[in-house]
Amino acid sequence: MDKETSKSAVVLVSGGMDSAVTLALAREQGFVAHALSVSYGQRHSSELVAAARIARQQGAAQHKTVTVDLRSIGGSALTADIEVPEQGGDGIPVTYVPARNTIMLSIALGWAEVLGADDIFCGVNAVDYSGYPDCRPAFIEAFDQLANLATKSGVEGHRMRVHAPLMRMSKADIAREGMRLGIDFAETVSCYQADAEGRACGHCDACRLRAEGFAAAGIKDPTRYR
Repeated sequence: MDKETSKSAVVLVSGGMDSAVTLALAREQGFVAHALSVSYGQRHSSELVAAARIARQQGAAQHKTVTVDLRSIGGSALTADIEVPEQGGDGIPVTYVPARNTIMLSIALGWAEVLGADDIFCGVNAVDYSGYPDCRPAFIEAFDQLANLATKSGVEGHRMRVHAPLMRMSKADIAREGMRLGIDFAETVSCYQADAEGRACGHCDACRLRAEGFAAAGIKDPTRYR
């Protein structure tokens, strides 16, 4: 693929509202979007079904799902037999998945090299989030540096760029941006323990932040609850 004319990007798509907006923003900026999802042993597969649906609806050039077994190391309520709390407490919550974003971005980086793409998009956010250390600007800046040190592409002078367009946006901002972009948020799945049909529990941190975002934006919550 010709790097000078392709303007391709790998976009991490989880199936939730943040990654749906990120994919739409990448497309709006003129990138040929290659959607990437990671099946890492999360509690439910409905978010992966939603990711495929979002990639198709938003015109991604292709959608790939890579499997990594993070359940084999556990350490999180999303990858081990640990109860998902209904409300986050102090400190980093048990829903934090050790190394998840590092691994996902690394896979995205590898695929970007194969595609001849210099750009990677992810939907991490440091405003309305659960306190995860791998959702901070410092992490994205550090990974951007790593991407240019650790790749053939970077060493040969093709600057790799990691984009996190939602980093400083509130959930309300993200909801408004999604409406502007024409995203059907009812098709997205954010809940930590959604059922097989993608219906949300309405009680976990992810559900709470999502509902508060729609309320603050003055947008009717389109989430499908069980």
